[in-house]
Amino acid sequence: MRKAVVVHQLALGTPLLDNPVWAALDGPHAPFAERSERGVTPAEGWGRVGRAARYPADVYAFAALADPADPAAWADLHSLLGPGATTKLKGVESVPDGWDVIGGGQGVQLVDTRLRAEPDPEAVPLGPDDVPDILDLVARTGPGPFLARTVLLGTYLGIRHRGRLIALAGERLRLPGWTEISAVCTDPDHRGRGLGTRLVRAVAAGIVERGETPFLHAAAHNTTAIRLYQSLGFTLRRRMTILHVRTPGTDASAEAL
Repeated sequence: MRKAVVVHQLALGTPLLDNPVWAALDGPHAPFAERSERGVTPAEGWGRVGRAARYPADVYAFAALADPADPAAWADLHSLLGPGATTKLKGVESVPDGWDVIGGGQGVQLVDTRLRAEPDPEAVPLGPDDVPDILDLVARTGPGPFLARTVLLGTYLGIRHRGRLIALAGERLRLPGWTEISAVCTDPDHRGRGLGTRLVRAVAAGIVERGETPFLHAAAHNTTAIRLYQSLGFTLRRRMTILHVRTPGTDASAEAL
């Protein structure tokens, strides 16, 4: 119980988790980061890396700002995306004038405080060759976005039955000291057997072995999943807004930000 309290207190005081996409792209996932460059004079620093970044479109459909309250970060994001482009942002509550919010929702973030992490003998690693099977399972179960190269973000594990992939879980965002468990799903014909739980624990085992702590996100309305994760040993940390935004439509509008 003491460990759970300590971990929860640590998570509450971890600003990295408040801006997880940026923390990943500016940290362990930097090789994936597409970033703008700032600096048009020697005084500004030629080619200085900007304060916005995104994942490649076929990896994860999110971008991030170093500080959502910084107008310069929004200008960098506009420069990176271009006029009239769309992206998704996590943990951003509002947008500057000229930007449009075209969708979004509410999510929750949970952190591991007492999860029993353990390998699973039936869990097999999944890689690029397994993407067609992964996409088929994701299409049938809807755990959230999974794209052609999402599998490259971290370790993904699956359980097969007679050769068919029937359950999946893996790693998505990786921050210094923290890794997100994502894409947890089970074929409808094989639910009720605890396959998702086993894979969450198996993925967590690899994260813990690296000396990191698992966390995850869920849609705020998905109370069934939230209760399940809490029963496994995850603790609710915070609610988080997800915005689908469109950049200002002309190059000139970026100068005004």
